[in-house]
Amino acid sequence: MPIDACFQKGTLPLSFEVFPPKGELALDQAERVVGELASLSPAFVSVTCSAGGSGNSANTVAVASLVQNRFDIPALAHLTCMGATAQDIAARLDALSDAGVGNVLALRGDPLPGAALADFRFAKDLIPVVAREGFCVGAAAYPEGHIDCLDFGASLEHLRQKQDAGARFLVTQLCFDNDQALAFLEAARNAAITVPISFGIMPFLSKDQISRMVFTCGASLPSAVIKLLARWEHDPDSLRAAGIEYACRQLAGLAEAGVDGLHVYTMNRPEIARAAAEALACYR
Repeated sequence: MPIDACFQKGTLPLSFEVFPPKGELALDQAERVVGELASLSPAFVSVTCSAGGSGNSANTVAVASLVQNRFDIPALAHLTCMGATAQDIAARLDALSDAGVGNVLALRGDPLPGAALADFRFAKDLIPVVAREGFCVGAAAYPEGHIDCLDFGASLEHLRQKQDAGARFLVTQLCFDNDQALAFLEAARNAAITVPISFGIMPFLSKDQISRMVFTCGASLPSAVIKLLARWEHDPDSLRAAGIEYACRQLAGLAEAGVDGLHVYTMNRPEIARAAAEALACYR
């Protein structure tokens, strides 16, 4: 099923993200995780890959195929173009097509140290190539603007260009502030971005993890999160519980506000997905 169709059913689409193991693929581990996610009836499950398709790109296809064919859940395979040639992308699309995966999240990917640009500079350059091959294409959105772009208006223009290039839905980077998320939604609609937008939420589980996320993604920390980190810094179990509870409150608040969809970065932890599904039970 094309993933953009799940936004037209009149119910709130809840989706999950998993990442395949790096190195040798442990399909039994992936099958266990996806099986637990499947029991929660997600609208789709996205499967990440490394920048430029390196590292675990083959695993992305294998896990996406597992999602799609073993559990009959629409799989959204991440595809990055940083450092990739047109031939690289064609080969990856062939592999996805052969696996029966018809949905792709088209991404630039993180810069690879020492790697030069090849045939693609931005995700907007990749999107039409994927769309021409018959895939339903999604793209990433950034509620606080892309970390490489200091001008929020320019970030919105780049997002509109992704839509115009053929992106049929958007999934946002993580955001810890619902007011910021909803302000972004209003700004996007005012910028003629009309495709469905699913908001990505990731619970914080440790101080080190949230530090990495902030510097990698450029997400800001509201005072409520900072206070939780300060309160539970030396109690890892309580901090983890507080992070999941905060994320669930975010999800419920965004659902109440009427967003198009919600996407949970599960970090391969089914208990996070279960908590999210419980928090949203009355909205689905």
